[in-house]
Amino acid sequence: MAHWANLDENNIVTQVIVVADDKDEAWVSNLLGGIWKKTSYNTKHNKHALGGEPYRKNYASIGYTYNLELDAFIPPKPYLSWILNTEIGDWVAPIPYPTDEYEYFWNEEQITWQKLED
Repeated sequence: MAHWANLDENNIVTQVIVVADDKDEAWVSNLLGGIWKKTSYNTKHNKHALGGEPYRKNYASIGYTYNLELDAFIPPKPYLSWILNTEIGDWVAPIPYPTDEYEYFWNEEQITWQKLED
């Protein structure tokens, strides 16, 4: 089965449905109306979970945006300071996550990772 994402006039995903594999974009659009783009359930951050070919960088979810230039589904931006990584099709912090043994959360006011206190 194939997954299809319905897009509104701003290219925002409004729903995701499952359709038989042999159907194409024209068939789905003619049957249901609107704009539909195929999406891969096994694709995240431009990698395929089963070792296959990644498709449109991420599996579409409601609220994601379809980026025509990247041919990718992009999740909502979590923080104003975060930057779109076009290779993975997702937002990343402007400062890398620390690699020590502690856990951190993003502090948008200070634009930094802040250590979780016990």
